[in-house]
Amino acid sequence: MKKLLKIFVLIALVVLNATTAAAGEIFNGLVTDGKGQPIKGAKVWLTDKRQYAKSDKKGHFGLESVSPGDTIHLEYQKVVHAIPVGTVNGMRVIIVDATATYNPDAELVNHGYGWVSRRDYTGSSNGISGARLVATGQSTLTEALRGLVPGLDISRDGRITLRGHSSLISDDQPLFIIDGNIVGSLDMINLNMIDHVEIQKDGSMYGTRGSGGAILVFTKRGNEKER
Repeated sequence: MKKLLKIFVLIALVVLNATTAAAGEIFNGLVTDGKGQPIKGAKVWLTDKRQYAKSDKKGHFGLESVSPGDTIHLEYQKVVHAIPVGTVNGMRVIIVDATATYNPDAELVNHGYGWVSRRDYTGSSNGISGARLVATGQSTLTEALRGLVPGLDISRDGRITLRGHSSLISDDQPLFIIDGNIVGSLDMINLNMIDHVEIQKDGSMYGTRGSGGAILVFTKRGNEKER
């Protein structure tokens, strides 16, 4: 009986851990130096150093499936800093020499992936506006972008690349993110519902999934929720 009880408890713990991991959220960060200048290229990971994200040129990074009990590892100039997640979904990390301090920042707005300063985020002026996309006369977002984004290419089978090249080995199609949520396609988006689109040819802040860059779509409905 005791043996069966132990087995039951073990199974319950495994299920609980799996549920907790599945319930993990997106964690957003901003890495700067002591003068507030963004730090690019800092490696960030949870448990496996081979599966890391990198801070972009604005110092932003994003991680998936992060739980309160996790520890984030951030490496810069060969020094690794351990940052406990706790109850927050994002932090500003300040690195001075070999020391890192970290604190939540009320001025940062969560857009799903990456943190954007309220002072820098200006709606449709940041990227390609929805009005400009509609003005192209195209019926789909991808076709509208092809005429506005240098280097964006659409193959015969509908695959999109941002850097003007394709690979038979790895998936170099950009990451599609709508109002902070990853989607498999942009075909379902009505151009009239778009507030603006941002193109990031360097998608390193999203880890290996962003190796082909990222196309971020902000809808009018999503912007209303943020306000």
